[in-house]
Amino acid sequence: MELRKTHFLLKSILLLIFFLLFVSVSYQISIPAKQDGFWYENRTPKVDSILIEAFFDPVCPDSRDAWPPLKQALQQYGSRVSLLVHPFPLPYHDNAFLTSRALHVVNKLNASATYKLLESFFDHQEEFYNKATFDLSRASLVEKVARFSTNAIGNSNYDVIKAGFTDYKTDQATRFSFKYGCVKGVYGTPFFFINGFPLPDAGSAVDYKGWRRVLDPLVHQQDTGRNDLLHFFL
Repeated sequence: MELRKTHFLLKSILLLIFFLLFVSVSYQISIPAKQDGFWYENRTPKVDSILIEAFFDPVCPDSRDAWPPLKQALQQYGSRVSLLVHPFPLPYHDNAFLTSRALHVVNKLNASATYKLLESFFDHQEEFYNKATFDLSRASLVEKVARFSTNAIGNSNYDVIKAGFTDYKTDQATRFSFKYGCVKGVYGTPFFFINGFPLPDAGSAVDYKGWRRVLDPLVHQQDTGRNDLLHFFL
C-alpha cells in the first residue's frame, strides 16, 4: 500500500510540473466551440440540480473502480444529480489518448453509446495496458481500438469508426478534454468536482457510502429549498 502511495505521489508531482508549464502558456489555448464532456443519460442539469464532473482515464484502474459506486449513486438520486464525464488521458498510460479519442469518435456517431464504450474499456482494461500492447505498431493499435469500439457498441460499421481516428476534429476534441482538465487543476484520475468544487483525495475511487455522505446533505438542502418556496406561495 505504501509503495502504491509513493508511486502515485511521484506521478502526481510529474503531472503537477506539467500543469505549471501548461498554465504558463495557457493564453495560447483556443476556446472550443462546444462544452467538453459526455452527459450521462443525456441528463443535462436543471437550475437546482447537483452537477458532478468526473475526469476519467479509460485505461486507469482507479477510474474503473470509481465508476460502479458513482453509477449506483446516480441511480439513487435520479434527476436531482447530473454527471458530466471528461476524458483525461494520463501520459504514463500508453493507450490513454487513443482510448479517450475512441470515446469522442463514438460520441460523434451516437452519443447514447458513449458510456457503453467507456464501460467496455473499464471491463477489458487489461487488453490496453502498456505491457499488453508493447509490441504493437501505432496502426495496429488504432485497428485494435476501432474493432473493440465497434464490437462494444454493437455497430457493424467498423470502417466508419476507424475513419473517425483520422478525423482531425476527434483529435482536437481529445486534446481539448486534456487541456480542460489541466485548466481545472486535474492531475490524476479519477478526479471529481461537485458544483464546480473539487472533492478531496483525487486519484482515489469514492465508494457508494462516500457518495451518500457527500450528496445526501446537498439533496436535503435542495428539498428544503423547494419546500420553503412552496410554503411561500401557499
